[in-house]
Amino acid sequence: MNNYVYIIASLPVIQPGAKVSEGFDADRIIEDIKSQCTPKDCKKIDFLLKGFDGENLNMDFYLDALGKGSDKFLREYFATDLMMRNEKVRFINRALERPMDMDIIDIDPEVEEETVKLFRKILQKEDLLERERGIDDFLWDRICGMTLFNYFDLNVILSFIAKLHIIDRWLKLDENIGRERFRQLVNEVRGTFKGVEFDEK
Repeated sequence: MNNYVYIIASLPVIQPGAKVSEGFDADRIIEDIKSQCTPKDCKKIDFLLKGFDGENLNMDFYLDALGKGSDKFLREYFATDLMMRNEKVRFINRALERPMDMDIIDIDPEVEEETVKLFRKILQKEDLLERERGIDDFLWDRICGMTLFNYFDLNVILSFIAKLHIIDRWLKLDENIGRERFRQLVNEVRGTFKGVEFDEK
């Protein structure tokens, strides 16, 4: 994607002691990204954004997301998302002594069994904040893995937006963690541009 360098260069810079929440606007950042994308790319971005709204996450949505015609990143992201959501429901069902598969979305996403086991261990954490952070650490790492060999394509843009969504959630829950994650995201992306100069002003 030819404009990707400019998208990264336009990211807000986190200064020591600055409060990210005062200048951070995930929606604005995403709109800036979309303004530099093709209509076809924007359609895929909009599909990802649709998946951030719990009201849209039904059987039909996941069938579209996991279908063969779906973008590779979207397929892998929503396979992970569905696995996580179903496992959370099973965890609650177990606690409430309800049937294990009650209220799950009955689609079997392609996620490795070891990955599912790792997520189940995270759900066992007793401290609620630690559990929530563990869940997002898990998702963050999965997103990184989905674009491990991608550099200048839409999948990188989609992964960036997915991470922005995690950051935005943490800024509302815990500003310090949100700031930490935002700095991590900026450093991760800029690290792929060795030799590229960025204006820090």
